[in-house]
Amino acid sequence: MKQIIQHSLNICYLPFIFTPLVTGCQPNTENTPKHPNLLFILTDDLQASSIHALGNNDVCTPAIDSLIAAGITFTNTYTNGALCGALSMPSRAMLMTGRGIYDIQADGMKIPETHTTFPQQFKRNGYRTFATGKWHSDKASFNRSFQEGDNIYFGGMHPYELNGHCSPHLNHYDSTGVYGKETEFTGKEFSSKMYADAAIRFLQRRKDEKQPFLAYVAFTSPHDPRNQLPAYGQKYAPDTLNLPANFLPRHPFDNGEMNVRDELLVPVPRTGGQIQKELSDYYGMISEVDVQIGRIMQALQETGQADNTIVVFASDNGLAMGRHGLLGKQNLYDHSVKVPLTLIAPAYKVQKGRKSNALCYLHDIAPTLCELANIALPESMTAQSLCHVLEDSTATHRSDLFLAYSNLQRGFVSGKYKYLIYNVGGTITEQLFDLQKDPSEQHNLLPGQEKTAHDLKEQLAFRMEEEKDFCNLSDSHWWQDGHKLRLTR
Repeated sequence: MKQIIQHSLNICYLPFIFTPLVTGCQPNTENTPKHPNLLFILTDDLQASSIHALGNNDVCTPAIDSLIAAGITFTNTYTNGALCGALSMPSRAMLMTGRGIYDIQADGMKIPETHTTFPQQFKRNGYRTFATGKWHSDKASFNRSFQEGDNIYFGGMHPYELNGHCSPHLNHYDSTGVYGKETEFTGKEFSSKMYADAAIRFLQRRKDEKQPFLAYVAFTSPHDPRNQLPAYGQKYAPDTLNLPANFLPRHPFDNGEMNVRDELLVPVPRTGGQIQKELSDYYGMISEVDVQIGRIMQALQETGQADNTIVVFASDNGLAMGRHGLLGKQNLYDHSVKVPLTLIAPAYKVQKGRKSNALCYLHDIAPTLCELANIALPESMTAQSLCHVLEDSTATHRSDLFLAYSNLQRGFVSGKYKYLIYNVGGTITEQLFDLQKDPSEQHNLLPGQEKTAHDLKEQLAFRMEEEKDFCNLSDSHWWQDGHKLRLTR
């Protein structure tokens, strides 16, 4: 590992030890409770490629590494995309409802009553449901999903002008769902610690309760602003960090989002030194949230609830951080739409530390959790359970994945190939990548493999029609009106 400036606890070398029982979707013991607890930990803007246990030797993530060592990690998990620049809003709505990008309402800004969230379904089946952290949708759907919570953040990101993560503007739980002045307050500690504190208090309260619980902990790290890191965790010296293999000073063509907020944070063309500085702040945020994840997992162990708790660790989307000449997430490259997903199911026959390369969507986790908890799937849920992958290490899940961003970009993943097409003001650009040989997506195979690209484009067109996509690959003016119409449905 490159040199890291140590600060506070030396957590790189002292990870918590999480030792669940190693015992598919059918428990192996008669003593296994019918309804296990569920702890869901979600991070914000965390690349799968920025976790130590998944191959990044520059970053220190001992708590996350321990989760990966204890469970099964799905290394080909994608978010379905977004129709707006704030990817976390639709991603989290899809995650909650088990529905795809064209099956949610207003790009996730609102979750209608007809779309049952998985916490809501757990609540209907006798679970005590709790949440802390970020909720990037309407407040009514939050209260339909959770019976209690604390240190709740309604929004997308902590504003720079309000001191960012250092003074988070939060809410206490309001049973009426109004969330006005009486529930609002300004936190006096870093956001991640406040979310972890709320989660730990909940776990401690549930220590002697027989009613199963669902705890949803939604961090806002490592999303910017990253202008001030907390005292705990790790600090990274920029000049010791490796630049990504696919670093570029600028993106090679206009992808339609060259002037979105995320891309304006550092001027173009970007230098290696600028990106190293961005990475040092980004990794610092990853390490600080890792500390808080470790605290939560330690509390789960100390309260004696770990052996009967399913744990999920994931992120809503990734982030470019200098890759392909981009900073943000408004694109369909793997660094932005591929996410970490780890599942620990203590009472099920899941080999510790196993990795599955089965293609899946992040929102496939919703029906998976219902099945693991012996809860019937709500009729509104359209995603596909991953339980068969837990039972069979050789199983596949989806044969292909359809990806969408705004009215500008569409993508299709099938086998080892990924096909991307852009329509920016009528200008068409196409890319074809071999993800096995070129996981960093550095070498566009076009021109050269037109037949492969044509076949994938035809499959993409079929999926777009199937999904009732507002864009049309055969129309160079696909971008004109459909996007705004779709968001109002």
